Amino acid sequence: MPNSARVPKTSAEGADEDHAARFRLVNKPFHHGKGVAQSHRFRSRLSKVRASRTANSDRDREPTVTSPTALSASTFTSSWPETPPGADPLPGQLDRWLASRGADLVAVRRHIHAHPELSGEEFETTSLIAEHLSSAGLDFRLLPLGNGIICDIGTGPTAVALRADLDALPLPDVKDVPYRSTRDGACHACGHDVHTTVLLGAGLALAKLAEAGELPGRVRLLFQPSEERFPSGAPEVIAAGGLQDVSTIFALHCDPRLPVGLVGVRSGPLTAAADSVEVRLTGPGGHTARPHLTADLVHALGRVVVDVPALLDRRVDPRAGVSMVFGAVRAGEASNAIPCEGFARATVRILNRDAWREVPSLLTQLIKDVVAGTGAQVEVKYTRGVPPVVNDRMATAILAGAAGAALGSDRVVETPVSMGGEDFAFYVEQVPGAMARLGVGIPGSDTAFDLHQSTFDVDERAIGHGVRVMVHAALGALSSRRF
Repeated sequence: MPNSARVPKTSAEGADEDHAARFRLVNKPFHHGKGVAQSHRFRSRLSKVRASRTANSDRDREPTVTSPTALSASTFTSSWPETPPGADPLPGQLDRWLASRGADLVAVRRHIHAHPELSGEEFETTSLIAEHLSSAGLDFRLLPLGNGIICDIGTGPTAVALRADLDALPLPDVKDVPYRSTRDGACHACGHDVHTTVLLGAGLALAKLAEAGELPGRVRLLFQPSEERFPSGAPEVIAAGGLQDVSTIFALHCDPRLPVGLVGVRSGPLTAAADSVEVRLTGPGGHTARPHLTADLVHALGRVVVDVPALLDRRVDPRAGVSMVFGAVRAGEASNAIPCEGFARATVRILNRDAWREVPSLLTQLIKDVVAGTGAQVEVKYTRGVPPVVNDRMATAILAGAAGAALGSDRVVETPVSMGGEDFAFYVEQVPGAMARLGVGIPGSDTAFDLHQSTFDVDERAIGHGVRVMVHAALGALSSRRF
């Protein structure tokens, strides 16, 4: 296949030529430690789109993706991992290839980490990925807004999909490292830079197999924007045809509590649905000396906050894993005045799909019933977030087998359920799939890293482990009669 970027035209909003123009990339092969987006500058309408979406001090500065050569491989946290003992070799001499590309992949991760982009703004990250795919001779297409990529490798009637998310969190980066974020208020504190690098590495490895005629089917790479906000990016990918002809889908998520070299798997519920509810009460207000002459809104809100979660627990099967927690309550200012308005906001997290579908109407009625005797008027706003991630049994078995083949069977452990939300759920609502936890914990670190913390960092050996797992998962699914 030629090395020039071949970006198929899209029909989205008549933007075919514009999208193609945005990504006429520098046709330059990628060498060790060099060339990651070197000389790649946004001189098209893409820079205008990005500028219109941000209102910070960067508005008048040309958004340039700088080379990660400044992020020297000599500062790696750990050496690039050899093929683990007990692991199965990758086909096509990919173990040797992967070992030779370790420094390149770490440099990509560090570059992305140093240049984070918030949800909906992942244009530079997308262009970086596009350049690598182009250099590998791969066809790809952009999402309608240009901040995500769908790329097929190989041929076949159906495809196995691998997904990574691109966006960063609106947090400061307080680490003292060479790849610290260069953008105020943006930080890859959830490991999406690792997810993206792992998927890129897996895609390039699979492209080598396809080039040699050794890829037994079609694999689809989904580089997804906007996982960290609602509405999230997974429905955008699906609407753009990301799941068309897909038989199964896999993803990895960083877990800093899991030591590097381990992978956590789980069949069934993995993460919870994450919805929100707002309860707004109104009344005539009045003097605290005469609550009987008005509606005591503070008392009513107190009953909502205390009674409704307890009642919900008794109305839903405990095995459904329902949790309602209020995070904001506000009403009034003066201690001797009953306010005329107040509100309370909560998150609702649910592990069971059926319960997730039933809870909105049940919860709304419970709130109204609790408020009914107080004399206050109530308005309930229930907002859907993401469904629960429920891993398919067979897909989980393939992913667990892939992790065992990639790292050794003793490196695969059962991961606990998380009550956090993850929009990978939208994919597994439509096709069988599974997500696993990638161990990124740094041995001997004095810092207790956790997701969504400004100090978050990873042991970069996890990148090589993740690439091996994803390649084995794709090959395992392609050879499975189930998919």
